[in-house]
This record gives sequence, structure tokens and C-alpha cells, in this order.
Amino acid sequence: MTSNFSIHMDEYLPLRDVVFNTLRRAILKGELKPGERLMEIALAEKLGVSRTPIREAIRKLELEGLVIMIPRRGAQVANITEKDLNDVLEVRCCLEEMAIEKACARMTEQELEELAEAECEFQGLLEEGDLTKLAEADVEFHEIIYRAAENKRLLQVLNNLREQIYRYRIEYLKDEKTRNRLVEEHREMYEAIRDRDIEKAKKIASSHIENQRKGIIESIHLDAINSRRNKKQIFGNIKRDAKTASLFYYWEEFIKILPNNKNAPLWLRTPQ
Repeated sequence: MTSNFSIHMDEYLPLRDVVFNTLRRAILKGELKPGERLMEIALAEKLGVSRTPIREAIRKLELEGLVIMIPRRGAQVANITEKDLNDVLEVRCCLEEMAIEKACARMTEQELEELAEAECEFQGLLEEGDLTKLAEADVEFHEIIYRAAENKRLLQVLNNLREQIYRYRIEYLKDEKTRNRLVEEHREMYEAIRDRDIEKAKKIASSHIENQRKGIIESIHLDAINSRRNKKQIFGNIKRDAKTASLFYYWEEFIKILPNNKNAPLWLRTPQ
């Protein structure tokens, strides 16, 4: 297991909850990839805990739909499906438009400056190519808008949805063209909010989320194609290797028999 994540101890939480939060965060951030097997022994060694909290965490992750159990294979990270994606982004689109409508009316000059800085920070991170940092910068840009809406209940719902969206953000940011388009969309969104143009800001937000949906679906389809191609290549190699091994086996048997055969060529016979 090569995934780069570690446990963050919290003295106020039981160990099983700490392990659960660690694995959940690793899945949502893409540190544990869709389809990756979750082996209890390997995870226990990596996090420095026993297998019991790992097993309990996997059960809870299965209930959340982040992990699936496969007969004779065990647990693995659930794949991202189009249905899940559409459900999450449909909810996000409605809430985002509501937040932007409120933010256009209520955002202060200081918050506008923070939004402009967040836009510049995201653009500055493009050259690094660190998807986690880019995703966090994208989250911060939208968080400023949510806070400016000054609606605690709306902010609470959006925060609950944020972690589910995070997983899709990572997928979306894989494509360089997508990252460049995001910079433009953030700039347009900032300008519309600055100008207090509610309808334009909502339209940009809706287009922003729809582009995200299309980009992730394209990524899902591409991953599926690559997966099938890799499987074909693996099975092709196995068949070829098996055929080669079979030929070597029969050749060795042939060599063993021929030297003692009176009808074999002299150069193949065993000297008496």
C-alpha cells in the first residue's frame, strides 16, 4: 500500500473514531483511490493500531457508501458513479445559487478583498500541480462566498456536503485544461459578485458546476476505458507467458527423449 496518509490523534475521540476519520479523509481526498483494496493488516501497520479499529472503521465506511465489500476479496474503496455525482452536484447547484444570491447582497468590502486574494492564490498554485492544495484553495474560494451569505443553516448544510464534493474535486482537477478554466470561472464569479449582479453570478455558478459534472463524467469514462485496456493487456501477457512456458516445457521433454532415440540426429544423441 503506497497511499500517502497518516493518522491524526485526537485526545477527545475514541481510537476507532480517529481511524474512521483518517480513512474517510483519505478516501475523500483521493489518497485512497477508487477500487483500491483495504487490507486490514497493511492499514493497521501503516497507522500503528490493531486490526480491531480498522475493521470497525471499514464497517462504518461501508454504511456511508465509501467502501464496498466483495466476496472472497474483502473491502475496497467504492468507485465514483455517475448517479452519485449527479445527486451531489444537483444539491450543490441549488445551494450554491442561494448562497451567491445572499452573498451578492451582503458581502462586505473586506470579504470581497478576501475573495480576490483566494482567486489569486488558486491561480498561483497552478504551476505547482499539487491537486490537494488546488482542491483546498478551491474550497476556500467558495467558503468565503458561503460565509458572506450570513445564513448559519445554509453554511451548515454546505459544510456537510463539502466533504462529499471534495472527492469529485480531486477528479475534476486532474485535467490541466480544467484547472485553467477554473481560474477564468473564479475570476468571472468574483467580478459578478463585486458588481452585485445576482443573475450573472448565479448563471456563472450554475455553468461552473455543470462544467465540473461533465469533466468528472469524462474522467470516469476515461478511467473505465483505461482499466479495461489494462486488464486486456494483463490477460494477454498471462496467455503469452503461459504459451511460452508451455513451449519451453515441451522442448525440454523433447530434448530428454531424443538423445536416446536411435533415429535422432547424431548431434542430439548422448555419447555412449
